[in-house]
Amino acid sequence: MRFLALLLLSFPGLLAGCTPRPDGDVLAPAAYVQGARVVSLHTVTDRGTVLQERPGGPARGFTDARAATLSAARFSVSIPPTHAPGAIEWPGRRPDLATDMAVTARQDMPLATLVEEIAQGSGRADVRVFVHGYNTSFQEGLFRLAQITHDSGSAGAAILFAWPSNATVTGYAADREAATYARDHLAGLLVLLAQDRRIGQVSVLGHSMGGWLVMEALRQLRMGGDDATLGRLQVVLAAPDIDVDVFRAQLGVVGRLTPPLTVLVAPDDRALRISARLNAGRPRVGALDVGDPRMAAAAKAAGVTVIDITDLQSPDAQNHGRYAVLAAMYSGMRRRPGEAITDAGAFVLERTGAAVASPFILIAEGLQAGQGGAR
Repeated sequence: MRFLALLLLSFPGLLAGCTPRPDGDVLAPAAYVQGARVVSLHTVTDRGTVLQERPGGPARGFTDARAATLSAARFSVSIPPTHAPGAIEWPGRRPDLATDMAVTARQDMPLATLVEEIAQGSGRADVRVFVHGYNTSFQEGLFRLAQITHDSGSAGAAILFAWPSNATVTGYAADREAATYARDHLAGLLVLLAQDRRIGQVSVLGHSMGGWLVMEALRQLRMGGDDATLGRLQVVLAAPDIDVDVFRAQLGVVGRLTPPLTVLVAPDDRALRISARLNAGRPRVGALDVGDPRMAAAAKAAGVTVIDITDLQSPDAQNHGRYAVLAAMYSGMRRRPGEAITDAGAFVLERTGAAVASPFILIAEGLQAGQGGAR
């Protein structure tokens, strides 16, 4: 009962007075409008599926059941001309492509077909895999990836790995179990992508509890002796909800990555403060203070790049989603030689009215800052 009460008190905005969360109806394709900006995304999930009545006819929906095998699909998502960088313009029951983000096409397919489709169209471009966090539905993960992909202008294929989150604020413990369930499936997906030489490097972005899932998948790969797959990965953890001691143990198995594993942190992350309280006060990696010399030394010794992004505006009241803002800032970035952050250690990203790289560009291009510098 104390656990439930703490959750309810910690996230009052999620319980009343806020916009209702999108249901599966937003996955029903809307009529395409000529000239609309569209991003193409792939999805891989071990969520259970169910045939549901949707606008336009029956369609497969996604539940929080834990499927034994992975299912895959391709979605096209339209971005409205009025899109605000960093935002998601959720569609209503009758999507208006002039003002709403909306699914305009969907094609379910076997996982092998998805990998082949990506490999044939990648031209050795990087493939980007996004692993969402706690309390996230399939559709929320899909639309967030659409926003990141559009705002960053990233080339190459983008894949949502949607693990079976309960997608409720009170489902924290269930989500931790669901993420544990999904780790072998994520590791298997990374192997499939990395072993296909028609694909460039595989970039992985894990947010919040998704960061814990990513680390567990990397640990599985290293324990299985799959150094070849690990050698083709570039990894960023955004606000990772990971116990500091657990992270240290994970790193002890995973070892150093090239380029270094990158962690985006913010000491004012309220969601991670709550997570720490729910876990007997144990601090979370995503809320570490890079100003602590001991932390900076530990990061360098472990071969990890830790970047404080507190100075960036957060799109949410919990200060937990700044990673999405990075994508929105990328299009205005001005690159200058010698500003790449490619070494292990601790850094602070300062926003001085300038733009910085998106999470995916951060991974793929060495965390290059624009007018905002790193120190």
